[in-house]
Amino acid sequence: METKESGVAPAPKRRTRRRTLLGVLSGILLVVSAVAVPASADRVPDNDEITKSPNLHHVANIPKQGPLAGPDAFGSDWAFKGRYAFGGNYEGFTVYDISRPTRPKVVTVVHCPGSQNDVSIAGNLLFLSTDSSRSDDSCQSVPKPATDKSAWEGIKIFDIRDVRNPRYVKAVETKCGSHTNTLVPGKRGTAYIYVSSYNPSDTYPDCRTPHDLISIVKVPLWNPSAAHVAAEPVLFPDGGNPGDPPDTPWPGQTRATSGCHDLTAYPDKDLMAGACMGDGVLFDISDPLKPRTITSVRDDENFAFWHSATFNNRANKIVFTDELGGGGAATCNAEVGPEKGANAIYDIVGKGKHRKLKFRSYYKIPRHNTDAENCVAHNGSLIPVKGKDIMVQSWYQGGISVMDFTNSRKPKEIAWFDRGPWSDELQIAGTWSTYYYNGYIYSNDIQMGLDVIDIRDRRTDRAKRVRLDMLNAQSQPNYYDD
Repeated sequence: METKESGVAPAPKRRTRRRTLLGVLSGILLVVSAVAVPASADRVPDNDEITKSPNLHHVANIPKQGPLAGPDAFGSDWAFKGRYAFGGNYEGFTVYDISRPTRPKVVTVVHCPGSQNDVSIAGNLLFLSTDSSRSDDSCQSVPKPATDKSAWEGIKIFDIRDVRNPRYVKAVETKCGSHTNTLVPGKRGTAYIYVSSYNPSDTYPDCRTPHDLISIVKVPLWNPSAAHVAAEPVLFPDGGNPGDPPDTPWPGQTRATSGCHDLTAYPDKDLMAGACMGDGVLFDISDPLKPRTITSVRDDENFAFWHSATFNNRANKIVFTDELGGGGAATCNAEVGPEKGANAIYDIVGKGKHRKLKFRSYYKIPRHNTDAENCVAHNGSLIPVKGKDIMVQSWYQGGISVMDFTNSRKPKEIAWFDRGPWSDELQIAGTWSTYYYNGYIYSNDIQMGLDVIDIRDRRTDRAKRVRLDMLNAQSQPNYYDD
């Protein structure tokens, strides 16, 4: 979200009935505004509000809770550890017990405002991104203009050994805040947090132009209070993509590069893919404090804003996403067409420092949304099937799509799930992040909270055998030692 402050049944016609958020908080106030919430776990919305392919089964929903339930408290990213899922929200994060995926339970709600509140986990620590200018680094902060030198943005660190009572232990301020964060494991009990941020201004004392860098926070996992910014490598010494003039007619504008939106590491391969506004980049991260550009690409014809990236398991392909309209526009209609606001699939060809990214195809959901639905390619992850490249992905109000890109020139949809319009008017809603973890699909819906989906399909059934102890989707595991 951009903000500074195949054998599938055809889709029926869309409904326009407005939904109502449920879930009134009942519990006791704990440290750091954490709230113990009784579990109303396995509520599934009325099926007449949902259209989907027959191979997806909606098995559970939990609405947003308490101070995280408002219409502006957007659900955002996911991280997973053992039996728990940690769901980011613009107002904090929620811990869910998913030991029984069809009957998940709310464990704790932590109220700690600061968009986007993207989450990553290393050891017993949770890292929370703050990309809205705040009065201070506490969970009681209030908005403060970025033009004020005393305003704060950056990374917050929580100790989550006691998931019922996460403990806030440290904050690290970073230039231009932290729109997203990416975990890169280090040696000897160290983690590196790659902080992506953008939208600088010469009126912002801590976020001036040019902003062609990322911040790398070094975290001793045994002593998180010693976390600090260890490097600020400049990734675009030439300034990056200059972009199109602001008056370029919709939807043709490509944004200039002034930082990165999202970075996806593949630590086992010493690689990282960068979605950096006007540029898509492949990095070598064998030295985690000195990421080195291997190659980069641009698509000034069809890509407006390079948003996120996913490797296939063999790391010889990258799926980049284009966040046309910043996530707030109706881009999955006939007017915009199939190539804008889409995925772009690239093969990685060559070896070593001679590797290049070769464009193969676009992929966009094969259904048209209404003009009242914000829709665009957004966050997803691999479904681990050996020998296949299959990805599940959020498309805001375009719903959830499962894409097989084994043939990178001919990607195809093999499953989908769609709630239909949130409102008769264009509003921010739909699924933000959808990831596959230990046999089930988990969606963090901007307005509707947690959705759990079971995919039952011979093409993906083998993935159910794969078990992880932890998943940060932006720090991809090697599922099969390819």
